[in-house]
Amino acid sequence: MTYYFGKTLPVSFEAALQRVTEALKQGGFGIITEIDVKRTFKEKLGTDFRNYRILGACNPKLAYEALQLEDKVGTMLPCNVVVQEVAQDRTEIAAIDPVASMQAIDNPGLKASAQHVQTLLRKVIESL
Repeated sequence: MTYYFGKTLPVSFEAALQRVTEALKQGGFGIITEIDVKRTFKEKLGTDFRNYRILGACNPKLAYEALQLEDKVGTMLPCNVVVQEVAQDRTEIAAIDPVASMQAIDNPGLKASAQHVQTLLRKVIESL
């Protein structure tokens, strides 16, 4: 089983970042964290890296429901979405498959919730 699903877009990194942010919003997700890996590696390691962002996407209602089912599931939240430049005007978007990540937890209710989130995230990625 793969742990993510994704799509490569024939657009610049900035255009892809804008598109995925809007698509997540339209899909019911907000971005609650954003990690600029390129900037962090430059500042902390003095190393150059390609444009690479990790967006922490969250649907508050679904996160609340998941935390009601399993209080430690917060260790796996939010759902990470990666936006990375793979070539000039080619950007890959990849989202965690919540079903794959929740396999470690033996909770049938949580698995059903993860399947719902998976469906929503897949729609977001497919809409790009």
